[in-house]
Amino acid sequence: MIGKRITGNYKLDAKNSAYLAHHTVDGLGKVANSGSTVSTTELVHLDLTVPWILAVLIRNLLNIAEGRCPPQSFTSEAADTHAYQLDELRPRWPSISPCPLVDTIMDPRTNWYNEAVDRLRDAQFPMLKDSIYLDHAGTTLPSKALLDEFAAELTSVLYGNPHSGSLPSQLSTDKVDDVRLRLLEFFNADPDDYDLVFVANATAGIKLVLDGLRNAPDGFNYVYHQACHTSLVGMREEAKHSLCVTDEQVERWIHGDMPIKDESSTTTLFSYTAQSHMNGRRYPTSWARDIKAAHPIYTLLDAASLGATSQLNMSDPNFLADFVVLSLYKIFGFPDLGILLVRKSAERVFDQRQYFGGGTVDMVVVGREQWHARKTSSLHERLEDGTLPFHNIIAAGIALKTHMSLFGSMDQVSRHMAYLTHLLYTGLEKLRHGNGHAVCTLYTPNPASESTGPVMAFNMKNSLCAWITLGEFEKLAIINKVHVRTGGLCSPGDIAATLDLQPWEMRKNFSAGFRCGLDNDVMNGKPVGVIRASLGAMSVKADVDGFLAFIREFFVEVNPPQLPEELPIPANLTGKPSLRVRAITVYPIKSCGGFTVPAGMDWPIRSEGLAWDREWCLLHKGSGQALSQKRYPRMVLLRPTLDFENGVLRIHSQGGLKSISIPLSADPSYLDISVRQTKSRVCGEEITAQMYKSEELNDFFSQALGVPCVLARFPPGGRGLGSRLNKAKMQKHQQADKAQRLLPGSFPDDVPSPPDSDSELTKAPAKILLSNESPILMIHSASLDALNEAIAQHGGPPATEAAFRANIILEGPRDTEGWDERPAYSEDTWRRLRIGTQSFSLLGACRRCQMVCVDQETGARKQEPLATLSKTRRFDGKIYFGAHMKHDEVDSSSQANQHPTIRVGEPVVVDG
Repeated sequence: MIGKRITGNYKLDAKNSAYLAHHTVDGLGKVANSGSTVSTTELVHLDLTVPWILAVLIRNLLNIAEGRCPPQSFTSEAADTHAYQLDELRPRWPSISPCPLVDTIMDPRTNWYNEAVDRLRDAQFPMLKDSIYLDHAGTTLPSKALLDEFAAELTSVLYGNPHSGSLPSQLSTDKVDDVRLRLLEFFNADPDDYDLVFVANATAGIKLVLDGLRNAPDGFNYVYHQACHTSLVGMREEAKHSLCVTDEQVERWIHGDMPIKDESSTTTLFSYTAQSHMNGRRYPTSWARDIKAAHPIYTLLDAASLGATSQLNMSDPNFLADFVVLSLYKIFGFPDLGILLVRKSAERVFDQRQYFGGGTVDMVVVGREQWHARKTSSLHERLEDGTLPFHNIIAAGIALKTHMSLFGSMDQVSRHMAYLTHLLYTGLEKLRHGNGHAVCTLYTPNPASESTGPVMAFNMKNSLCAWITLGEFEKLAIINKVHVRTGGLCSPGDIAATLDLQPWEMRKNFSAGFRCGLDNDVMNGKPVGVIRASLGAMSVKADVDGFLAFIREFFVEVNPPQLPEELPIPANLTGKPSLRVRAITVYPIKSCGGFTVPAGMDWPIRSEGLAWDREWCLLHKGSGQALSQKRYPRMVLLRPTLDFENGVLRIHSQGGLKSISIPLSADPSYLDISVRQTKSRVCGEEITAQMYKSEELNDFFSQALGVPCVLARFPPGGRGLGSRLNKAKMQKHQQADKAQRLLPGSFPDDVPSPPDSDSELTKAPAKILLSNESPILMIHSASLDALNEAIAQHGGPPATEAAFRANIILEGPRDTEGWDERPAYSEDTWRRLRIGTQSFSLLGACRRCQMVCVDQETGARKQEPLATLSKTRRFDGKIYFGAHMKHDEVDSSSQANQHPTIRVGEPVVVDG
């Protein structure tokens, strides 16, 4: 028998004798009271079996009753403890002897209960030996007692299929009915108000509710909270209208603001989770009551996470959910079984359900006539299609008993979880690197200030504030027998809200190769998943301590390297800053207008150049060639705006057409089946681009330019014809002795042709998107000033910065004190730049063509500045202005290197 047997004669009053008998296992207690007066203390004979976790507490109190003082701490073999709050016990167990009850013995915030659980682990959970298991939110672990008793039951009792009429089958039917009733009692669900349906898992329960709703005569509207599990989110695909809501929107809904204003459907379902699967945050079970009071809707509550370690009290007047799903393996570890609890007032939802399976009908007619009669005596008979998993249901009955025998009540388990959650939260929060930077970024609410379950979600950073990848963490965890879960945790809304991932970013990450379960879990400087450590009934303080010790050993840097701003700078980049970034511009659509990066905004840098630069192009419908301002100068009138809040690229035409929007997600084939791959040519090079077939989209561009064209995309990260390489190289005029190149526009006579070093021959070329030659184009404002002085000598109009379509414009300081000045065209001699914390290599001068003569405001063609450049900046028959460069990628040990960015105003140090 599971539990502890207590026998002997004790002096107790009748009230406390009754209490003891009430807490026996399976009612096996025998209490013989020699007296009949409740108010007097009489000799009581005890022979009972109590939950293991209660045994020593009772023995201790019985010792008090006999006048013997208990030890102040429990170190004996019998120290199997219980953790009822002291104020709960005093009315039941008055102190008879002079020895007082000690708070520290009873308080669950001490080790008393924890030590009792620790003592039973070797015998009941041997699979935990030498392991730290913190994935109880996925599944908790079955006890040896449960599995042993289940095996004994099946090998000693003959059970048959419940659909048969044999005696073994009747035994199965009786056992199923018994377990169904006991589970309703376990969740405090009145059988008059709720029916319990056995399902494979919580997801199967959700699908069963969907089966009832999908055939509603006018469809159904679906509202779901952003913390919902993926299985709840999936219901939206069959709803007439669906909407994801935040806490604030739910509160507005409660006060009368209907989120979906569609009166054509009279059926609305609201789904939410009682406890987040991602971070343990708890949501009010009263939401169902409050919303139903304001609107005639159905509510579906996912209680799988909350019910695993907390008492679900469905008799609470605040608890008015129509449908509740749970997973028994999350509570007991075994069996693998789910349940759907249905409020009987909501049973009519299933009246429209079409499918019927074996066991759910009283009669079926086939052949010429098709007719059937469903069972009507109870809802579960109508919904439990086919043979029930009766062996699993029998196991569930045993699990109820053994769980109580080992751990006591669910309230007690919940208090133990609160104790361990507090230890885990504070332990992670206090972890610091040697430089004082926090190790963990916690996403679970502080359990001291907010209702939180035993689920801890977090990410980690190294001492330089760079994210530690989940893949790196998991590899070390596995070899150290630390078992947690990492990734998106089937909580897409919680993950997106917590990690500030916009929908377009998530689709872009998917297109760039991210998938659930893969290692590429830090993208564009943001983590796309979390580490989740979750506790269960058999967790103990040693698990928390061991997990914290593991993180300290492998991820806390006691002697960290210097911070990014103190990192050693190459000797040739240690001088004073001589320039600053005056402007940053990207050109999302090749040859169209530019988007100026706002001051103060960190702009991401990637291997192909600045983010969002030249990812799209317009292709001629006939030839497939990419359009260019050389032939179609009106392209400058197409003005882009990057709208990150809504995840779109907006295009406005100065010709008066309405603006259009294009999703920023990197691969539109995942968004619109009307997208296909097509071959094209850019600068004479064959590429494979993703072509949009939307007539509205392509008509917009065709009308704006007066030429039949289609929009295509060439996203980063491609291979083969889906990628291009840098074409820029150092020119002869850039390889002479620096002393010969001090005069603006002058070129040396004797120029060596080989590169300055062998490294230039062996460096791998940089990747580019749809730019002509290089990842990034830069111009120097001093050089533009010199050019305009030369133009002015001939009476021509000054050239604008926009004419050169540069990504980065550098300028000298307004106040030259403490700065090195850089003369015009000195960029010809530069080899490297350091902008802020990022390094760049110069690839060569930029060749210029007649496109610089297109007025970037009007699209009109002019003679300047090409006419003057041809006289001042021509070499070997080619004209040069500005410089090509690429970002120098380094290891991602610091935050700055993990997510490199550039911003307007940053200082520039020059090598050259």
